[in-house]
Amino acid sequence: MSNSTSYKQRKEDFVSNLSGGPVSEINNVTAVALVAVLLWSALQARHSFFQPMTALGYLVDYGLNVCAILLATTLYSNSPVLLCIFLATPVALVYMLPPSNPNKKKLAIPRPTNDGSASSIERNKDLALDAVPVKPFLTTYRGSMQIITYVAILAVDFKLFPRRFAKVETWGTSLMDLGVGSYVFTAGVVAARPVLKEKISGRTLSPFTRLLKSLRHSIPLLVLGFLRFLSVKGLEYAEHTTEYGVHWNFFFTLGFLPPFVALFQEALRLIPSYAMLSMFVMGAYEFALNRTELKAYILTAPRVDIISKNREGIFSFVGYLAIFLAGQDLGMFVLPRKVNPRSNARAGTQRNTLLMTIGVWAGLWAVLYHLSTSYKYGLGLTVSRRLANLPYVLWVAAFNSVFILGYCLVDTIFFPAFYNAADKRTEKEAYVVATSKLMRAFNRNALGLFLIANLLTGLVNMTVPTLDVSPTVTMAIMLAYTGVLSVVAVVLDNYDISIKL
Repeated sequence: MSNSTSYKQRKEDFVSNLSGGPVSEINNVTAVALVAVLLWSALQARHSFFQPMTALGYLVDYGLNVCAILLATTLYSNSPVLLCIFLATPVALVYMLPPSNPNKKKLAIPRPTNDGSASSIERNKDLALDAVPVKPFLTTYRGSMQIITYVAILAVDFKLFPRRFAKVETWGTSLMDLGVGSYVFTAGVVAARPVLKEKISGRTLSPFTRLLKSLRHSIPLLVLGFLRFLSVKGLEYAEHTTEYGVHWNFFFTLGFLPPFVALFQEALRLIPSYAMLSMFVMGAYEFALNRTELKAYILTAPRVDIISKNREGIFSFVGYLAIFLAGQDLGMFVLPRKVNPRSNARAGTQRNTLLMTIGVWAGLWAVLYHLSTSYKYGLGLTVSRRLANLPYVLWVAAFNSVFILGYCLVDTIFFPAFYNAADKRTEKEAYVVATSKLMRAFNRNALGLFLIANLLTGLVNMTVPTLDVSPTVTMAIMLAYTGVLSVVAVVLDNYDISIKL
C-alpha cells in the first residue's frame, strides 16, 4: 500500500465510527459565541469601541467573534465554561469605567413633511420604516453560526479538535452534527423574508413562477455539488461514505431545498403554519423509519444502484426539509417589525412580545425534543444526523430557537435605539452601531464564503499532513485560515461586492 493510500485510509478512519458527546457540553461550547457577543456589545454600547472602526477594533472584533470559538473547540474544549467566565468577567469592568462619550449628542430625527408635492412624497417614502427590517440580533446569530461552521470544517481534520465534536457515525450528538442542521435552520429563517414581502405587497406568485424562482437559487448550489463530487474523486480526497453516500454531499441537500419548499408552499392552503407543516413532514418520516423497512434500508442496504449508493443523503433530505420549514416558521415571527401586524403597541411592548414569542417557540421545541428522547415519559428515540430523524430535527430547532432568543435579549438590553428609531436613516445608523463589522461582512456573502472555506479546507488537507502536526502548528494554521476568511469578507464588504450564487 502506498503512503498516499495509507494516509487517505488514516484520514477516513479518523472521522469514522464516532459516537459524539453530551448535548450539555455542546451547549457550553456554543455558549462561548453568545458570551463573546455580550462582551462585544458592552464595549460598543458603553464606549463606542468599534466606532469608528480602527485596526485595533478589527483585531478585537476578530478575537472576540472568531478566536473565542476557535479556542472553545480546541484548547478550551475540555473547559468551555471557564472560557465563558473569562469572557463574561470584563463586562462588569467595562461598566465600571466611565463612558467614553457621556455627552454624546443624539441624532436628529428628520420630521416628515407633507406639502403634497412629488418631492415631499418621495422624501417621506425614503424615511418610512420597512415592515421587514434587517435586525441586528439576526445578523449576529447568522454570523456566529457561520463562524462555528467555518472553524469546524477544517479543525475536524486535526487531532487538537476532539473526536466527540466530529460527526457521529449513526447514533448520538456532536457539535458538527448540530452545525449542519443549524446551517439549514438559519437558511430557513432568512427564507421567510421574501414570503413576508410578498404578503405585504399583496402580490401572490403562481406555483409555477415560485418554482422557477426557486430553481434559479438551486442551480448554482447543484453545480457546486457536482464540482465537489468531481474534485473529491479526482484528487483522491478522504471520503466518509456513510455521511451522505457515494455521490451526494451537503451542497446537493442545500440545492434541492428551494424547489421542494416552493412545492410545499401550496400545502399552506390546508396547513396553517410552517411549523405544523414541519411537524407533519418529520412525523410522517419518523413513522416510515419505524414502521417500515426504511431505517434498515438506509443503514444496511448494499450499495448497488444510484439510490442505494446515496441513500443517506436522499432520505435525510426529508429531515433537513423539516428543519428548513421550522426555521422559516420562526422567521415569520422574528423578521417583521411587528409580531402582530394589527397591533399599534409601542416599540418597547413590541420588543417584549418578540422575546416572549421566541421564548414560547424555544420552549415548545425543547419540550418536544425531550419527549422524543425520554425513555420514561416519551418515545425513547436516539438522535441520528445520518437519518435526520425526529429527535435530530427537534434538537436543531430547539437549540437554534434558544440561541436566537439569547441574541435577541442581548440586542434588546444593549441597543434599544434600533427598536425606537422613527425613520429609516436613524434605524440604519442604529443597526450599524449594534452589529459587528465582521458579522455584517460574513452575512453579506454567506454562501460565497462557505465555498471559499471549503476550498481552503481542501487546499490545507492536500498540502499539510493534518494528522501529524503539533498543536502549535494546528493553531497557527487555524488562525491563518480564519484570518484569511475574515479579511476576504471585510474586503468584499468594503468594496460593496456581493457574491451571488
